[in-house]
Amino acid sequence: MSSPAATPRTPRPLALSPSRASDYKQCPLLYRFRAIDRLPEPSTVAQVKGTLVHAVLEEMHGLPREQRSYPAAVKKLKPHWEKMRAADPELDELVPEVQLHDFLVECRTLLRGYFSMENPQGFDAHAVEMYVDTVLPNGVPVRGFIDRVDVAPTGEVRVVDYKTGKKPIPRYAHDAQFQMRFYALVYWRLFHTIPDQLRLMYLKVIDSMFLTPSKEELEYFERDLGDLWAKIEGDGKAGTFRPKTSKLCGWCSFQSLCPEFGGTPPEYPGWPGSTADQQDQQD
Repeated sequence: MSSPAATPRTPRPLALSPSRASDYKQCPLLYRFRAIDRLPEPSTVAQVKGTLVHAVLEEMHGLPREQRSYPAAVKKLKPHWEKMRAADPELDELVPEVQLHDFLVECRTLLRGYFSMENPQGFDAHAVEMYVDTVLPNGVPVRGFIDRVDVAPTGEVRVVDYKTGKKPIPRYAHDAQFQMRFYALVYWRLFHTIPDQLRLMYLKVIDSMFLTPSKEELEYFERDLGDLWAKIEGDGKAGTFRPKTSKLCGWCSFQSLCPEFGGTPPEYPGWPGSTADQQDQQD
């Protein structure tokens, strides 16, 4: 497994996202490497495939309804791939030319899965790749991207997330549900409307997970985020992000820097604070 460079990037004010929350719960040291040290990691084929399919779906929902077809979406794959290659030449090593055809076939299959699940010609998305960035009432800074938000003519709101991997079995579905509740909470706090439905679309298996959040549920979830952020801040100010071993260690890019595997972390760059902290300093 290749090792990341140990040169930390410039710190930036922190905010909680579903991915970084999952990192901390999995392993506090993993959170530190990704959120504070911001060490580079090699991309995986699965990640690149997901990025490409998301980009095509994002563009497709911006087209006139009559142009939102499966053949039209497939034709968008190659142009978006070329843009990704131009931005990141290392993708040529990850997906060499000899493997590109099979890679694009797999992406087409994911797009076919999407069109098997809904007809995008029958509605207009309210927003795609919606960037959200705010501070919750309990002081937790949050940010992230919502794949899609739909608003019905009668006012109902649906938050949609595309998944290009496998649908987890129920006992392992917590992370997916966490992500959707996170975005439901942030949407509520930003726009004062609780989404009526949360939908995770698993394109590979043509199946969905639906959630219907309530005010009480989101308030409880907000308290949990407050507790999690307090732990992160405590570790951040003390510099005590401890490693936590699990079966997932075998997939970690940072084994060479982890004390549990005989490695030494880079010098701790210090706690960069949160978006809220920075605002207080500016005021």
